Amino acid sequence: MSESRRNNVEVERKEVQQKSDSSLVASTFIKYAAYIIIFFGFLYFLIRYVFPKF
Repeated sequence: MSESRRNNVEVERKEVQQKSDSSLVASTFIKYAAYIIIFFGFLYFLIRYVFPKF
């Protein structure tokens, strides 16, 4: 009986894998770089054209 009980026990294994998808990292970098470029372009527009009118 102890032999059948030993065979019925299932061992659960969890493997931790770090996912480093380079295409995901690159697309995220491009997205935030575009946000920064748009932000500085907006600041340039404000300083160059809007502020001199005051």
